[in-house]
Order: sequence, then C-alpha cells, then structure tokens
Amino acid sequence: MNVKELLARGRAQLENQTQGRLEAEILLGEALGVSRAWLYANPEQSPASKHCSRFLDLVGRRKHGEPIAYLAGYREFWSLPLKVTADVLIPRPETELLVETALAFIPEDAAWRIADLGTGSGAIALAIASERPLCEIHATEYSEAALRVAQENGQAITPGKVQFHLGSWLTPLEGKFQLLVSNPPYIASDDPHLQHGDCRFEPGEALTSGPDGMTAIRHIASASLRYLEHGGMLAFEHGYGQGKEVRQLLVDLGYQDVLTRKDLENRERVTSGARK
Repeated sequence: MNVKELLARGRAQLENQTQGRLEAEILLGEALGVSRAWLYANPEQSPASKHCSRFLDLVGRRKHGEPIAYLAGYREFWSLPLKVTADVLIPRPETELLVETALAFIPEDAAWRIADLGTGSGAIALAIASERPLCEIHATEYSEAALRVAQENGQAITPGKVQFHLGSWLTPLEGKFQLLVSNPPYIASDDPHLQHGDCRFEPGEALTSGPDGMTAIRHIASASLRYLEHGGMLAFEHGYGQGKEVRQLLVDLGYQDVLTRKDLENRERVTSGARK
C-alpha cells in the first residue's frame, strides 16, 4: 500500500474518533518517522512492509482506546514538544492555566528559586523555564521512570535550565523558594471517570489521591509553608469541584491572598495563596 491508501485505511478504522482523520496522519508519521507535511507531499510513496505493519498496529491500538499521545510518543504543551510514555500523566491543555498563573506572578527579569512538585513529564517546569530563563528551576518526582522522561525532555528543550530531583513532593528540596507549583493527583479513588478515556491507561498514582482526592493537596499545602519565602506563593491545579474546599484549606493554614482561577470551560481549576 502507498501513503494515500494507508491513510484512507487508517481514517476508516478511526472514523468513530473525534479527530480520527488527524490521528491517522499522526500515527502514520510516527510509523514512518516523517512529518505530516511529508505525507501530503508523497501520497504515492510505498513504505516498507514493516512500516505498514507498524502503522496498522498503532491504528488498532488507538481504535481500542489507547491514548494517541502514548502511541505517538509525544504531546505538545505550551508549544513545547514533550516526550510522553505510559510512565507519566499526559499533559492537558487546562494545566497551561497553572503556567499562566505562575508567569503572572514572576517578573520577567526575576532570578527566583522555583520548584515544580511531582513534575511527571516535566511539562510545567520546562514551560516556566522557557519563559523565565533567569530563574533557578527545580523539579521533583517520586517515580524513577517518570523522572527519566522529564530529564530527557529537559535535555531536549532547555538543557541545564531545570534541576531534577528524585523524591516525594518537597522532600528532596533544600532552602527557600519564591514560588512552588504542582499538578498533584486530585481524583477520588472511586471516581467513575477513571474507567473512561485516557485515564484507563495513565499511571494511577498520578491521578488519584485518597477517598476524596485531597490527600496530596493537603500534604503539599501544609508542607510548603516551611519552604516558601515570606510573600512566596503556592499554586496548584485541582478538580473543578474542589475549589471551595481548597480555598478553605489554604485560609485555615494561614495563606493570604487566596485566589482560584477558572479554566476555559469556566471551571475552577487553579488555586494560589501566599505565605504571610
């Protein structure tokens, strides 16, 4: 089969996917190691049989629900091409609100110490590093496999700009920071959403945090106080139904200027607070 025929077959198999046409192109590009532009420019090219088989295998896996990001091996976040594997959470568009919140707080010429807690693929840390090159950025991760992915992304995107640490949340860090950010697990352990979509294939420890989804958030909010400079800010993503509880948690712990931002779907998504 040539490129045109392969794409037609892939699109037919993925017709029930919202973006099936696009996904067929992404998967064929991945199987052949070429760009989508190359596919359009070479529709009559006939790839080797091993590449055809690779493409059809990817299409079959996608048809059965496996995330396109894992199949393609990457996901764009903040215009950065990130490597992703089944060891890390797939970066999502709503998490860019956390980056926006951080950048609004950090002056453009700041040389602050900043840490991303539970970095996963490194998405948040690398996005901030790309926008605030004078800052000293740290990123922690409990999973060795996930940390390796983050380190690879760091080397490819902002070499030497982010210091990666193996360990749980704040444990590997020393000294004070002007800003702490995190996208911790916040889904309740019995939430039915875990049985649908990409969540079925993502690492459970990156998604769930106790019966109410608040265990990691409570720990981070409490532990961060001893790592923040006076006036330093903690900001993290949470579930759209957790805003009120998260705000009360920060107020009870003594944070000031507690604020929740809404995502593009008008859902409460990121809450921040400053140390007195």
